[in-house]
Amino acid sequence: MDSAQLQKFDSAAYKRSRMAYRMECTFEYFVSILVGDAFLASILTHIGFTDSEAGVVASFITLAFLFQLISVFVVRKITNTKLVAILFHSASQVFFMSLYLIPFLPFAAPIKKPLVVVCILLAYFGNYMVSTVIFRWGNSFVHPKKRASFTAGKEIISLISGMVVSFGVGYVMDSFAASNNVEGGFIFAAIAIFVFSLCDFVTLMLIKNDVKPKVSDEDKIPMSEVIKNTLGNRNFLSVVVLMILWDVSRFIVVGFMGTYKNSLYALGTIQIINIAGSLMRALLSRPIGKYTEKRTFAKGIELGLIIAATAMLVNVFTTPKTAFLVIIYTILYNVCMAGVSGNITNITYSYVDSRYFAEASAIKNSVAGLFGFGASLVGGRILNFFQTNQESITETVGFTVYGQQVLSAISFVLFVITILFTHFVVSRQKVMIQ
Repeated sequence: MDSAQLQKFDSAAYKRSRMAYRMECTFEYFVSILVGDAFLASILTHIGFTDSEAGVVASFITLAFLFQLISVFVVRKITNTKLVAILFHSASQVFFMSLYLIPFLPFAAPIKKPLVVVCILLAYFGNYMVSTVIFRWGNSFVHPKKRASFTAGKEIISLISGMVVSFGVGYVMDSFAASNNVEGGFIFAAIAIFVFSLCDFVTLMLIKNDVKPKVSDEDKIPMSEVIKNTLGNRNFLSVVVLMILWDVSRFIVVGFMGTYKNSLYALGTIQIINIAGSLMRALLSRPIGKYTEKRTFAKGIELGLIIAATAMLVNVFTTPKTAFLVIIYTILYNVCMAGVSGNITNITYSYVDSRYFAEASAIKNSVAGLFGFGASLVGGRILNFFQTNQESITETVGFTVYGQQVLSAISFVLFVITILFTHFVVSRQKVMIQ
């Protein structure tokens, strides 16, 4: 970009859009907190899901990435970015809120269970149909050389405010549970999601619209060209493999940690632990962001993967007698996300022309999501085996082995493989600056 093009980043409209995008990500994060980990596990357990079933359902987020494949075919037909983003994103929030209302339906568990699955899939369908569109739209107002630090700053805002939300909602839901009114806590959580969704809507409205003229048939980029610049790009394929390894390594176990944490601590205590993890991530997000800017997105990811492997190694030794180790695991896993989360999205800019960013991200996330969901299914079978045969296994080895410990050991090995692949393959590829 020349100096004239760079001046637009200092305009009032761009500054307002950056701030609105930061806040939109924050409110979206609040909703994600309330439909994940121990919060989601509490709904699923109340409805009647087993631990292994709950873990697989919690991992639907990976399968839902398949919906991004649809966006590959529609993204170039979008002429009004704001309208499309708001419609799909707001619809997804409504379905997330509905998860907390399903327990009140006058149906038995065999009917409520599939309803939960449908709500989750529809919620993520709306979310991921426009996630790459919103990401590209929001980041279009950020200076290309400041994306890592912007992402870090955005995460810090979300994490710090998210601590208050997770603790506050967790405390209220614990209070309802203590008075034998678990469903009262569900109503409170549903209202909280509604408020956050409304705020999310307002912030999207404040972002400068991206209105494009309707593309004529002559100007349309053929799908063959898109495929050539994505799947035909060897460097990009390496990133896809990295994403697959990352999703498989974590989703073989993380989806099953919500119920495991609930067996060790009360919901309010779990949120305090999660706050500690979020606080450490917030404190280290900017230093890791600076580290990434001085090197590459791949190096930032590699650092995050090393921390993730350490988290899983700690979790191998977590039992009811050593429950404090789940605190260390939670902190380390949160910190690893400071290195991986934003960078694994931004790294697409390093190897794919920005014109194909949305399609490349959709392909990468969809393929990896399919593998990640497959890993969760395998993890669910392993967990179910150890829970079903726990007594005989204990008699054989002489001590109690929990399924989550075994899954963490497998995850650790997979993370080591991912680190080696990132270091010797991805980080050595030529980087594009755009």
